[in-house]
Amino acid sequence: QVQVVESGGGLVQAGGSLRLSCAASGVTSSAFAMGWFRQTPGKERAFVAAINWSSGSTHYADSVKGRFTISRDITKNTVHLQMNSLKPEDTAVYYCAVRATYGLSDNRHDYDYWGQGTPVTVSS
Repeated sequence: QVQVVESGGGLVQAGGSLRLSCAASGVTSSAFAMGWFRQTPGKERAFVAAINWSSGSTHYADSVKGRFTISRDITKNTVHLQMNSLKPEDTAVYYCAVRATYGLSDNRHDYDYWGQGTPVTVSS
């Protein structure tokens, strides 16, 4: 059973930084990817960033390129999302997800396991 647990959300002022973490357990293969999505009330869950576990290759949404960095810690089966230069429009619940297939995707339907989400609020 794959479990995905996020942590690190909170309240920050515009221009500040936060680091989100996501621990995945129960994944039995190295041929998978992990991604971050975010959602605000009344809107669909939107892609933020993804990383291939084995190669470390990454993919970002245009809205976060140059500000957010996704990385992995293989020894801890953990993915991090470093968010810098935060803007009020980054306010959302952030979800971590596991795609049980090799390959980066920005489509939420390609992901198989999801965490419960962690809220991020950026005040102006």
